[in-house]
Amino acid sequence: MNAIAKDTIAAIATAIVPQQGSVGIVRVSGSESQAIARQLFHAPGSQLWDSHRILYGQIRDPHSGEIVDEALLLLMLAPRSFTREDVAEFHCHGGIIAVQRVLTLCMAAGARLAQAGEFTLRAFLNGRIDLTQAESVADLVGAQSPAAAQAALAGLQGKLANPIRDFRTTCMDTLAEIEARVDFEDDLPPLDEIAIRQQIDSVMAGIAAIEATVGEGELLRSGLKVAIVGQPNVGKSSLLNAWSQSDRAIVTDLPGTTRDVVESQLVVGGIPIQVLDTAGIRDTTDTVERIGVDRSQAAAQQADLVLLTFDASQGWTDADQDIYQRVADRTLILIANKQDLATETQLQHLFDPLRGNLPEELLTADRLIFTAAAQPRGIPDLERAILKLARTRQICAADIDVAINQRQAAALTRARVALDRVRQTIDDALPLDFWTIDLRDAIRALGEITGEEVTESILDRIFSRFCIGK
Repeated sequence: MNAIAKDTIAAIATAIVPQQGSVGIVRVSGSESQAIARQLFHAPGSQLWDSHRILYGQIRDPHSGEIVDEALLLLMLAPRSFTREDVAEFHCHGGIIAVQRVLTLCMAAGARLAQAGEFTLRAFLNGRIDLTQAESVADLVGAQSPAAAQAALAGLQGKLANPIRDFRTTCMDTLAEIEARVDFEDDLPPLDEIAIRQQIDSVMAGIAAIEATVGEGELLRSGLKVAIVGQPNVGKSSLLNAWSQSDRAIVTDLPGTTRDVVESQLVVGGIPIQVLDTAGIRDTTDTVERIGVDRSQAAAQQADLVLLTFDASQGWTDADQDIYQRVADRTLILIANKQDLATETQLQHLFDPLRGNLPEELLTADRLIFTAAAQPRGIPDLERAILKLARTRQICAADIDVAINQRQAAALTRARVALDRVRQTIDDALPLDFWTIDLRDAIRALGEITGEEVTESILDRIFSRFCIGK
């Protein structure tokens, strides 16, 4: 997959949903793109077939002459295209049928169906983008929040690649200086070991600063999964509805109304959050409700954060304590809901060691939140608590320039460890040949991030996660 392919590829480049979407795009890239476009597209009048000019016309089956669609054609000739190859885009009517028929005609005219991520792979192989930018393309397409999109766009603009290249250049310059002393020691002045050490320290500090963003990157890409759990009828569904400002969950006074997990997607402080409203946890002989309880417990175990909700007007009961014991190993926030129905005395009793029995480790302002979901009240306090908890874990998704992924973090770690070995080699006064071994390892690891040094297996792993049309 790492050889630059010479054939012409085609794919649907837009999301296709039945009866939705006004425009669907079929993209063709390769040396035969313009020839295929001329076979299929008929532009009336004297329109010019120039690069980066939009043509209006009809797409026709060249064998039957049947008109397939009324469309626009955009030609982007090499090297002024995303792939740095000739590219033709057919802008058809949306839906399914038109774009699929046009794609079929393109393949009949000589193109083949593109593999997942192959357009972006060609852009990388042809030097249009580096590997960090290619990964940013996928992140931008899959962004679940404005902050995630902004971080991906920063990567696409080179805000990660530029410092990595600077680190690698510094290491290569240092290596060249050391190797020159190995080969021509008698003709050159002595090596400035202090300056070499300072250069390595500077690169390591820069690497460490970027490494620290891996948590932010993962949070931006995958978000938080938050499960609301508790007894039946404590207001879990009302909390979800108040938080999402919708009626996603059915709310009644009857316990056990929620029988399955209800999901809602939110964005809090730039962090995508998947909120799961679960069935009330209690012992039951009802088969369907029992299944719901089992799913609730499974959701709690799979969640990044559990909102253990109880009825403030009823106090902390033995049943609440039982649920707490089941999820005590998870990251927890207690939600004292129905605050509006509780008396001042009942609220005070929650903090009474003899009456409240609340878990002491959660009796803090950011781990015990009072809400009145039916009002609604307390949602801003809940969001602040979640963000504070995230920052306590050194994860903050807002206002970041760079957010690395796990692959990039692993390569940075290898580079930093290799440079640390160089420092140890210097301290141990070992021969210069030993310095060069670990410097080369650091250079290779940094090159893997941007793609200067990359294997076919890495490319396969990265681009297999892309959609077909990208």
